[in-house]
Formats: sequence, C-alpha cells, structure tokens
Amino acid sequence: MSIATEFKAFALKGNVVDLAVGVIIGAAFGKIVTSLVNDIIMPVVGAVFGNVDFTQLFIALGQVPAGVPMVLADLQKAGVPVLAYGSFVTVTINFLILAFIIFIMVRQINRLKRQEQAAPAAPAVTPEDIVLLREIRDSLQK
Repeated sequence: MSIATEFKAFALKGNVVDLAVGVIIGAAFGKIVTSLVNDIIMPVVGAVFGNVDFTQLFIALGQVPAGVPMVLADLQKAGVPVLAYGSFVTVTINFLILAFIIFIMVRQINRLKRQEQAAPAAPAVTPEDIVLLREIRDSLQK
C-alpha cells in the first residue's frame, strides 16, 4: 500500500474527521468563552471588588526605569520583568467556564446515549413466508 493511499484511509476514518470538526468548533467556542469572560464577567467581578481591572494586576520584578508609567504594557515594552498574575486569573476563569460547559455537554450526551440504549428494541416483524412455513409445520404435527 502506498503512503498516499494509507494516508487517505487514515484521514477519512470517522474518528479523525470527527476530531478535526471538534477541534475547529472548540477553537471557535473558546473565543466565545474568552469574550464572555473578558467582556462580561470580569468587568462585573472587577466592579464588585472596587473597579479592579484584573489584566492590570501585576508585580514588577525588576527595577522600573524613570519615566516609565506603572502600566503592564509599558513595563513589558521597557523590558521590565513582571509577574502578571491578573492575566493568569482571567485565563484560569476562562478555563473553568469552558471545562464546566464541556462537562455539561458530555454529561448530556451520555444521558442521551443511556436513554437510547435503555429503550427496548421493537420486535422484528416476522416475514410472511416464515409465518406461512410455521403454520404448515404446526398443521403437519397434528
């Protein structure tokens, strides 16, 4: 089998295609969750804690040059090492929300699968010729 044929067989397997679709949808869904956290949840949380912008929470680990404002982007541009723990908090909240939503989705899918498996299959309709043969057999036994 040539490499091209083998690769085609691999790439067209259902699991690979399903995985590719899942990755693409997951990336798009991740952007939605990031926007939800950054644009809706974090401003509300910041307002509750006194107008805190979590992305601007940091600790400067080095000497700050004179004239550089204590703003994260300016310090990073000046080459000052900073511990940007506010960004870490935001990304962690993104992850927790995304993980919870995926958990709910998998849980719902598993519930649907259990219901599908638990439903008894309808008895198969016996073909007419089999019914006729059974009647002949029964009448011969008498």
